Amino acid sequence: MKKWVLKAVVQKTISYLPGGQGINYLFQKYVTKGIYLTDEYFFDRLGHAKTHIESYTALCNKPLNDTLEIGTGWYPVVPISLFLSGASNINTIDITELLTKKSFSIAIKRFLEDESRGALAPYLKIVPERLAALKKVDADYETMSFEQVLAALHITYLLKDARNSGLADKSMDLVSSNNTFEHIYPEILEGILKEFKRLVKPGGVMSHAIDMSDHFAHFDKTINHYNFLKYSDAEWKMIDNSIQPQNRLRVSDFRAMYKKLGIPITIEKVTIGNLQALASIKLNSKYDSLAANDVGAIQCYFASLIA
Repeated sequence: MKKWVLKAVVQKTISYLPGGQGINYLFQKYVTKGIYLTDEYFFDRLGHAKTHIESYTALCNKPLNDTLEIGTGWYPVVPISLFLSGASNINTIDITELLTKKSFSIAIKRFLEDESRGALAPYLKIVPERLAALKKVDADYETMSFEQVLAALHITYLLKDARNSGLADKSMDLVSSNNTFEHIYPEILEGILKEFKRLVKPGGVMSHAIDMSDHFAHFDKTINHYNFLKYSDAEWKMIDNSIQPQNRLRVSDFRAMYKKLGIPITIEKVTIGNLQALASIKLNSKYDSLAANDVGAIQCYFASLIA
């Protein structure tokens, strides 16, 4: 049995169990090794933080103060990056509680270690006072509550459905996500984008990175990034799971959703994968009408300047 099939079966089973997220944590920790703060994950998220900040700077001529990120996960790399860069009010929202005081500490120590060897310089323009504050939090960490840690770093951790954030209208300079939209089903994602449009200040920015590749291929190198496009919607529903869902939307689907909701795409970047690998897959007929560069896009990035 291929590794990806085994993972799919296990996650599907876990999704039906009480406390499924906790069980999945143990599965990820001891079997797939997917919860560790690896170099790949850390620098990928640093790259996203850099892109968000650069897009905001390019499109706006005002300081970056109020921010919201969807999809906190286990390690708050982007929120800490925004803190070090000078943002004054950093919100991060997730529907599942994954972030803990321990995982936050791991992230802080990783930032300080990499800053000491100059590895953050290509990604962030660090405000010296913010670096000093991060070092103080690290030194005092054991005596602080998790709430005190978050407050010291200007971070608010929201456990909510992002369609109903509870935040005020036109209150955010920047709303961002990092390889999160591909895990949200279209009817829910539309509601989230409507909420984001409500939250962004006039002249503010939405900045979203989307990974449209088959995420099972990240774990099992015997399949390619397009493997999940072989299946009909009914077949994929049998394989997919609520622990790590994949909506299989293509770049044209995201563009159409933005157009429907009246959200401009001011900056667009698309990465096309290996089209020979795509040609090796017998695609499901639902993709027949799409151009190869549409089906073959494995990553896209949209930045939107909101009027």
